[in-house]
Amino acid sequence: MRIAVTGANGQLGSALCATLSPEHDIVTLNEGDFDLGRPDAVAQIVATNAHLVIHPAAYTNVDGCAQDPLLAYRINGLGTRYVALACRQLDVPLVYISTNEVFPGTADTPYTEYDPVDPINPYGQSKWVGEQAVRELLHRFYIVRIAWLFGGERNFVRTILRLAANPPETGLRMVADEIGNPTYAPDLAEAIAHLINLPFYGTYHFTNSGACSRYAFTQEIMRQAGYDAVPLTPITLAEYQRASTPPPYTALANIAGSALGITLRPWQEALAAYLQTLQG
Repeated sequence: MRIAVTGANGQLGSALCATLSPEHDIVTLNEGDFDLGRPDAVAQIVATNAHLVIHPAAYTNVDGCAQDPLLAYRINGLGTRYVALACRQLDVPLVYISTNEVFPGTADTPYTEYDPVDPINPYGQSKWVGEQAVRELLHRFYIVRIAWLFGGERNFVRTILRLAANPPETGLRMVADEIGNPTYAPDLAEAIAHLINLPFYGTYHFTNSGACSRYAFTQEIMRQAGYDAVPLTPITLAEYQRASTPPPYTALANIAGSALGITLRPWQEALAAYLQTLQG
């Protein structure tokens, strides 16, 4: 099968290409190849003659989205609309990668696939616009919501390792009241590879199993990497000043995928696997 992957050089895009390339013909669509925020993207995707399009490309700078909501809307919202229009012309399915931040974060149990959404920041809103465009234009699609992705060159895990290796005298400070699901890009790619072989279209939550706070995630990173002695202080979201307002609780429940036999291992095991790749 010929599969077009947008953002193929990103964290998830790279993992998808590595996972899918042994069995499929992969057409990569990177930022330099086309402008996701322009209507020209439709013709460029159609020209791939793909049998399936996977769309992880997005403007993922959450604080940048808060500072320029129209840019977020143009790339994540309208850009996804152009990808969906291309799939409509090709008459092929689309896998759209969405986010846990479409939810408001007011729950106290993990969100299921059809819980009401209500994004509270421009990033989440722009990704929700993308979801609506997919549902509006296509009848064959997979919407895959993810969270707290790591596995590439730039991610939360690498940031913590860098800070822990040369910490300030007072140690590190990390938010303890923002809850989500750390997700390893190769594990997510494997789950998507399984999903596209099934005609069970719809909305899915794919994250490594288990939820934690940013503080607990940082603790585990430092423990596994041997930085236990570095002081780590919990703080609140209110104490961490940033442009965006993250939803405080956005743990996702994988109900639809697990019913099909698609589950991801615990995030602690996935973290250990990633750290092992960094040591190699």
